Amino acid sequence: MMATSMRGFMGLTCQQLTCRRGRSTLFAGVSFALQAGEALWVQGRNGSGKTTLLRSLCGLALPDRGTVHWQGKPILATRAQFHSQLLHIGHADGLKPDLLAWENLALGGLPGERCSRDQALQALEEIGLKAEAGRPVRLLSQGQRKRVALARLLLPPSRPLWILDEPLAALDQAAAAQVGQILQAHCARGGMLVLTTHQDPALPGARHLQLGAPC
Repeated sequence: MMATSMRGFMGLTCQQLTCRRGRSTLFAGVSFALQAGEALWVQGRNGSGKTTLLRSLCGLALPDRGTVHWQGKPILATRAQFHSQLLHIGHADGLKPDLLAWENLALGGLPGERCSRDQALQALEEIGLKAEAGRPVRLLSQGQRKRVALARLLLPPSRPLWILDEPLAALDQAAAAQVGQILQAHCARGGMLVLTTHQDPALPGARHLQLGAPC
């Protein structure tokens, strides 16, 4: 697993973020500051705007009001630098079904940042998919596909900020516990984490952000 120290980053700040869908307000006035070693667990019912919030934090969606800063700078003004330090895994797995599991990892990075076959195989072994590494993704179960996507967390280059949408969905208890350990290790190294999940991610000390009425 990655062992690079991430101490010293100024962190992620969100100020008075408001997002609407049509005439409806999904959420309003969302503010927080996330520093090295911290995790934020975003909770809310389906349709409360959790995915929209995460996409706004990544710069993939524009909020109606408010700002998001990384290391003290607006993310939209420093998009390339920000994205080089961000790992975002959305609710969809983003895998190519006809490629082998390891090929999805090796070919899925940004140009110049793609990992080697050996690195992809190592990541899949660490997440419990050694036997499935050479199988086409279309032949894998939903839970196995999810773990292939999450194996990106174990690939270089290490990125200080992880934003994950439902990383525990479709995982059995053992796989969810393993992913939880990966998330804990990231924060222990000084990484930052924002995630949504309807399951308890077992992250001691994680802060909570509730969107809408409690589930």
